[in-house]
Amino acid sequence: MYVIRLADGTLRVPQSLTSEDGRLMGNAYVEVQPDDPDYAQWLPESLTEEEVAERRRRWEEGNDDLEREFLAFKAEQEDA
Repeated sequence: MYVIRLADGTLRVPQSLTSEDGRLMGNAYVEVQPDDPDYAQWLPESLTEEEVAERRRRWEEGNDDLEREFLAFKAEQEDA
């Protein structure tokens, strides 16, 4: 999950919720406004929505070899 910078300057920061025993219960985004004290901490690593979409597109396009490798591994496991 990425820190996403919206057009109005708001940041969407990923946050995980865990149970008391440490199990992951869910992931969500928390909006952080420019006047928030934590804003400066998150701003340098933030990406625009367009940058996130471009990263996702590049990852999906470059994922073919990895997917073939995984499917071959999975088929081997099913045969064993």
